[in-house]
Amino acid sequence: MFRKAFASIVLVVLLFTFMLPITAYSIEDDSDYAAEVVSKIADETNVLDLKAKSAILVDANTGTVLLEHNSHERMSLASVTKIMSMLLIMEAIDSGKLKYEDKVPVSEHASSMGGTQVWLEPGEVFTVEEMLKAVVIRSANDCTVALAEKIAGSEEAFVDMMNKRAKELGMNDTNFLDCTGLAEIENDGHYSSAYDIAIMSRELLMKHPDITKFTKIWQANFREGVEGKKPVSLDNTNKLIRFYEGANGLKTGYTRKSGYCLAASAKRNNLQLIAVVLGEPDSNTRFAEARKLLDHGFANFETAKVNGKGEVVQEVVVKKGLKEKVNVIFADDVYLLLRKGNLEQVTRELNLNADIAAPIKAGQKLGEVIYRLNEMEVGKADLVAETEVERATFIRLFYRMLIRWFAIGRK
Repeated sequence: MFRKAFASIVLVVLLFTFMLPITAYSIEDDSDYAAEVVSKIADETNVLDLKAKSAILVDANTGTVLLEHNSHERMSLASVTKIMSMLLIMEAIDSGKLKYEDKVPVSEHASSMGGTQVWLEPGEVFTVEEMLKAVVIRSANDCTVALAEKIAGSEEAFVDMMNKRAKELGMNDTNFLDCTGLAEIENDGHYSSAYDIAIMSRELLMKHPDITKFTKIWQANFREGVEGKKPVSLDNTNKLIRFYEGANGLKTGYTRKSGYCLAASAKRNNLQLIAVVLGEPDSNTRFAEARKLLDHGFANFETAKVNGKGEVVQEVVVKKGLKEKVNVIFADDVYLLLRKGNLEQVTRELNLNADIAAPIKAGQKLGEVIYRLNEMEVGKADLVAETEVERATFIRLFYRMLIRWFAIGRK
């Protein structure tokens, strides 16, 4: 009787386990998070004395470095590599080269990836959106390679694109050997710096904001609804998404060689910050010190909107135009990064072109405004023509001169 009962219990447990989604296991992106421990570490941490081997805090809107420690030191970055992969994927999507609904076949090479994965099988086909979700949320190496092959034809060609894009962005302390970060385990030629990681993170967030639709997802499933297959649970490796106010990205990474790494981003009001920590001793310290950097930024700085797109600055005379005057307006919204409490001290210097003559196109630059705080430049904004002004013909200009002459005579 006892043996039958025991066997029945074991059978039920096995059946229940089989029905659960598979959890994507990672040997290269260990993301332990103990909330109380993280809070304790953050409380006891001096933001000027971090355990991270390299760190940086950057304002995403302006690129201003707010705090840094060994930020140009070349270091291993593990899966943080995938930020560049994500950037190239989003550039392909936003340029129209790739669509979210496009089908991505799985090659033998892509399915052979180790580390964090969703166990793709050769010949399987998923959409770009499905695979991108697995890359962003769970750091799936196999999906990263499959998308790389879809865009460039091979992982090697995609890595060439990564390095070319890094150079274009001014990432002078970066070299990629693969699109996942796995290559660094056995090679020394795969590296970046906290500063360079902040550069590509900023490019991704500011130029392709749709990425946050994926980076902010806490949990999802992959291969859901596929007959004969169990879904794979995608649990976000970036625990700040759930435990830090305003967190909206971006990417974790870990290998024994790199230590614990994180590029974290968060937005409150108009202030979007990026914090990068590399070479942390453990996962909790990684999250705690990134949080401490973000706390420092939000406590001491603000992004203030000082002028709005389309706001009229003044009317200027246009020489030889069908219209004699045109409004000069701000080309875009103007935001300034300032230390809290300094907004009232900002002054504005107006610089208009000396000789404004027709023809003028709507949106043509006619000058700029420079913002200063204690004589130091803290921002600059373009001023443009509100409307088009066509060039007047000689006859029209002669007629206008006669009208003015007769008007003077009548006076």
